[in-house]
Amino acid sequence: MKNLIDSIITPYYNVIRREAMKQSLTIRLPEDLRRELQKISKEESKPVSDLVRESIQKYIKIYKFRKLRNKVLPFAESQGILTDEDIFKIIS
Repeated sequence: MKNLIDSIITPYYNVIRREAMKQSLTIRLPEDLRRELQKISKEESKPVSDLVRESIQKYIKIYKFRKLRNKVLPFAESQGILTDEDIFKIIS
């Protein structure tokens, strides 16, 4: 039953997803990086564009986390919170 539902829903989901992503971005890559990306794409059975999109999303999340961390770091230090262990002691 699950496979039947997936086979019905997945094509519609993919069409909607593609429609939501109408912007494109052109980048230039060194040949060795392009080859590695294509190799991973084949091994993971994912399009290169999905790999790049996921990588950019991850980068943005890490960037935002680091930015927030740097913003609150002075407040944490003033409270004596200097390490991850200090945080775990507080929340445990």
